[in-house]
Amino acid sequence: DIDFIQAMYGKEKKDIVAGFIKLEGTQKDAFWKLYDEYETQRKELGKKRVSLLERYAANYGTMDDASTDALMKEMNALGLKTDKLIDTYYGKIKKESGVKAAAQFVQIEIYLLSVVRATILESIPFIGELD
Repeated sequence: DIDFIQAMYGKEKKDIVAGFIKLEGTQKDAFWKLYDEYETQRKELGKKRVSLLERYAANYGTMDDASTDALMKEMNALGLKTDKLIDTYYGKIKKESGVKAAAQFVQIEIYLLSVVRATILESIPFIGELD
């Protein structure tokens, strides 16, 4: 995920977020502490997503209904975990840095995740496309 963002925008993800969310004083310190916690957890989910994509690519030509179903269930579960993580940190950031910062956090995260996901989807074949 991070490599895609850096390649697309020419800067680190944290720099993009910092340019979008403007805070001062204790709100700023609290936000970045929470954001770093969030990123640690998001990166773990990202590693699982990459592993899932690698399995998809490696097994694309031999996937049957059972393996396709298992892949979809795992993909959906990762999406739900990512959404829950964003929601959890929305609440934490709202409490420590205010509603505006929390809402901006959600907006930029969803935007960046959507761009990364769209880029990935454009570069892999749909299930059954190459049959």
